Amino acid sequence: MASGATKKLTEGNPLNLILGFSIPMLAGLLFQQMYNLVDTIIVGQTLGDNALAAVGSTGSINFLINGFCMGICSGFAIPVAQRFGAESYDSMRKFVGNSIILSAIFSIVLTTIVSIYCYDILQIMQTPEDILDLAYSYISIIFFGIPVTFLYNLTAGIMRSLGDSKTPTYFLIMAAGINVVLDIVFILVLGMNVDGPALATVISQLIAGISCVIYMKRRFPILKLSKEDLKIGRHHSQVLISMGIPFGLQYSVTAIGSVILQTAVNGLGTIAVASMTAGSKVSMFVVCPFDALGGTMATYAGQNVGAKNIPRVKKGVWTAQLLGTIYSVVIFIVLLFSGRVMLRLFTATDVVIDQAMSFLFANSITYTLLAAVNIFRFAIQGMGFSTFAIYSGVMEMIARILVAFTLVPRIGFSGAIWASPVAWLFAVFFLIPGFYSCCKKLDVKFNGAYTHQL
Repeated sequence: MASGATKKLTEGNPLNLILGFSIPMLAGLLFQQMYNLVDTIIVGQTLGDNALAAVGSTGSINFLINGFCMGICSGFAIPVAQRFGAESYDSMRKFVGNSIILSAIFSIVLTTIVSIYCYDILQIMQTPEDILDLAYSYISIIFFGIPVTFLYNLTAGIMRSLGDSKTPTYFLIMAAGINVVLDIVFILVLGMNVDGPALATVISQLIAGISCVIYMKRRFPILKLSKEDLKIGRHHSQVLISMGIPFGLQYSVTAIGSVILQTAVNGLGTIAVASMTAGSKVSMFVVCPFDALGGTMATYAGQNVGAKNIPRVKKGVWTAQLLGTIYSVVIFIVLLFSGRVMLRLFTATDVVIDQAMSFLFANSITYTLLAAVNIFRFAIQGMGFSTFAIYSGVMEMIARILVAFTLVPRIGFSGAIWASPVAWLFAVFFLIPGFYSCCKKLDVKFNGAYTHQL
């Protein structure tokens, strides 16, 4: 039987379970974004617009690489959630052991590759010359921390797959506090430049990852691994890779469109880059509830597919979408009246604030679409169709590329602000029918297995 801090999402009211699981995740995401915001605020207010633009110009490539890492870890957690939902604990432990080994391999390979080609990538992205060296100084340190990214996200993903969304949040909150203190020390006390916030981010995430490992050893007896569990098994490693790689690629494919769009924005100059950076930082903070709902649905769908309860998956998805829609309306109103106040945390330059406000308006009126993208995509992935979910990422990539090559050259920054709304629209047209197609396939599979047993 399950023990320790585990929690089943296969029984009880879906609304209560989704809220109970997603709120701790939301708290963690908010604190994560908060210390990202603190980085940006300190950089913008103390180091100036050039430093702000330098950090912002690396956002898409950062999402491309670290998003791939986080995607792999999220994918690795899906078989764990499914085996936990099916109460197949021996197999679950083998998946955990294999995921640890595979994560170590991926982290070493990725760190080596991106460290070699990082500067070249920034040049290809047409990063403005006046911020190129600053951008490289920042992102190179972030990329050296890829193993740390794997450490925290894998351990957090495993705990969430067993129904514990609170503990990873507590450690993330702790890391956020440490990050803020280190920001102040590195920049204001030691006089470091953008390398200070980067170093603070890596160190704080390392502490969070180590804390997760220690906690799991003490509080999750169900995860006590044997030597056999820590040996690569062909079946278990193949399942993990078939889940993790598509999950990671979905992030990266989406990010490719963002990289191309960022390249187009970089060509508009430092003011445009700073405007996009400020707007994106505010947006990333206020959309955390959509990320929390998405992460919740991955675990919720995974456990309920393990329990072979597809109607419950459908009910949960639409419950989450209702919550996302309500929040979308609320946050649109908040940004409409308070957006400028938020933006002034980053910069006092009026033209930057004006352009960033246009970006926020274009995004906020379509946040309902973003809610649907996260909820349906993560549910599909939790159901075990990771490869299928890549196609929605492809749709987003195509949309952003179209905007980068058509609207931005013609109308400049005013065109760039519509990239994400168009991308979300493209993805939703694919994801909702795709979700029902996946449900139908699982219904046939489970009914066939039941008939065979009879």
